[in-house]
Amino acid sequence: MSTTEIPAITATLLAAKKAKGVTFTELEQAIGRDEVWIAAVIYRQASASADEASKLLNALGLSEDLVPELTESSVKGLGPVVPTDPLIYRFYEIMQVYGMPMKAVIHEKFGDGIMSAIDFTLDIEKEEDPKGDRVKITMNGKFLPYKKW
Repeated sequence: MSTTEIPAITATLLAAKKAKGVTFTELEQAIGRDEVWIAAVIYRQASASADEASKLLNALGLSEDLVPELTESSVKGLGPVVPTDPLIYRFYEIMQVYGMPMKAVIHEKFGDGIMSAIDFTLDIEKEEDPKGDRVKITMNGKFLPYKKW
């Protein structure tokens, strides 16, 4: 899925969110899940339980007829192309520049393995700064060592 092609349900949910004038933070309070996870459900990068889907739809004033679509297994990823959206591209660029250094430091500290993207949290914070506000992103994933056999 490219960043310009979004599922129809995503467009429906985003339109309802805009019409209601609610933020992801307000949805977090209504649903009891992290705002980034809720955004992932809306963009169909994560799946909700029936209860979570009902709460989201209720908060957005949408019909519960959409629950089955939000509880289906999601299809993750942006696709095989380099992202063209400037913000998303920056993350791609960060991995191009810092990916190998990050890998080296992680392996030095933990050994040979990976960081889980399943047992994982992602937090986004705004840090006020007189020289320009800062985006603080914290990725927290379980370390999974490669097995030897």
